Amino acid sequence: MTSPNVIPIVVVTDEHYVIMLAALLKSIEVNHKTGEKIAVYVIADGVKQKSQRRIKASVDAAMFTINWIKMENTIPAGVKLPLDHTSYPVTIYLRLFIPYIVPKETTKALFLDVDMIVLDDVSKLYNQDLGDNIIGAVQDPRLLTFDNAWGGIMNYKELGFAADTKYFNTGLLLINTQKWAEQNLAQKVIDCINANIKHANYPDQYGYNVVLANQWLELDTRWNYFSSGNLETPFIIHFISRKPFYTTYEYNPKYKSLFYQYLKLTEWRNAKPIGELNRYLKKLKNIWIKIKKKV
Repeated sequence: MTSPNVIPIVVVTDEHYVIMLAALLKSIEVNHKTGEKIAVYVIADGVKQKSQRRIKASVDAAMFTINWIKMENTIPAGVKLPLDHTSYPVTIYLRLFIPYIVPKETTKALFLDVDMIVLDDVSKLYNQDLGDNIIGAVQDPRLLTFDNAWGGIMNYKELGFAADTKYFNTGLLLINTQKWAEQNLAQKVIDCINANIKHANYPDQYGYNVVLANQWLELDTRWNYFSSGNLETPFIIHFISRKPFYTTYEYNPKYKSLFYQYLKLTEWRNAKPIGELNRYLKKLKNIWIKIKKKV
């Protein structure tokens, strides 16, 4: 059983996005009022030791334990990740293996995309009852349903789904880790993506939504609210697309200010926005890694 006094949170980051991890953890700390300890499991893709020390120095040691796990150590033996055609990093698939990352006695864990800040007490989210559902998530406000031509489940008819089947965003997942592992859902999602790779515009989301269609708990939209919106009181802001530390950030300026409000409480307090070139270089690197794996 998961200890009622510990909230396990899993995130994935590389060196480029470690600045966002700092703001995310500080936002959790500032708004967490109910006393549980926070056990953070960071799946790290090349995060430098110096950055790890800065993260540790940025948060309250009495509240947080931070566990750094190398990306290559999270993938079970014999499992091969899909090689999709997108510029998303291969790290998007690592959330599939959360049940094998947290302690075996864990019954429920929270996954958060690193490009988020939390504005309400994370315990309110974590303590929601999943009932018989394996995951809790928020409906994706850009796609909403499977029949969205821009990026939904474009072959939903062939798969036997109704057009209005709700589509969720995988940036926030509340997971029954034991049911996930028992049903071998990581492999099922991977197999689904591989079998439908030409339709998978958002590859990990494609697999999750097809495998778990109509089998997930719909959470309040404020728990995964996109930075393109203008809600006054979201619970979590999700900085989709251009991040707030880019000079080209183009979404709600209030949300950017909130990001820097938390960042200034960390070891990155003097960080300056970076240019668009860095963003494109990262995307090109992601594509090149996939090309090399295909060769």
